[in-house]
Amino acid sequence: MAGKKEINPLFKQVLELGPPLAFFFIYLRLRDDTFVIGGTDYSGFIVATVLFVPIMLAAMATLWFMTGKLSRMQIFTAFMVIFFGGLTAWFNDERFFKMKTTLVYGFFSVILGIGLLQGKSYLAYVLDEMLPMRHEGWMILTRRLCAGFALLAAANELVWRTMSTDLWVKIETFGFPLALMGFLMMQFNLLQQYMDDQGGN
Repeated sequence: MAGKKEINPLFKQVLELGPPLAFFFIYLRLRDDTFVIGGTDYSGFIVATVLFVPIMLAAMATLWFMTGKLSRMQIFTAFMVIFFGGLTAWFNDERFFKMKTTLVYGFFSVILGIGLLQGKSYLAYVLDEMLPMRHEGWMILTRRLCAGFALLAAANELVWRTMSTDLWVKIETFGFPLALMGFLMMQFNLLQQYMDDQGGN
């Protein structure tokens, strides 16, 4: 494929997973501190959020330079992090950054749901070349992921509204990604019967 460059898979994983882990460790270091900037007190969480934005942008810029491309999901997630990170700092309110996760998962659920109402799988448009599968399989996977993203959005609302910031950071960094990864692995195993060497749609 023109413009596509090869990259070491391990290095790619570092670029994708490194920023959230960096946020986690920065938060652990700063969570008990208060910073006075321009006469305003900022919690360690908010400072960690602000520091997370350039770290993530640097990782994405490196990924784009190394591979020549970024997925729409990566671009959208980056926009949400920048936007809600900015709101968090501007209003000095950590709730904005916590709500970001709800809106990201909710957006994915809504988009997939719109495709389902049209009898289409938007997942197939994005992943068909990497994962050849018949149309029936794509529709099943799309329905399940639509529900899965909706559940993750609801779970994030429950966690950040009822639990401590410490617990939310841990679940955001490790719990939700691992749950999504496990869910996807389970779905692909269940959908083996729909795999098609000739492609999906």
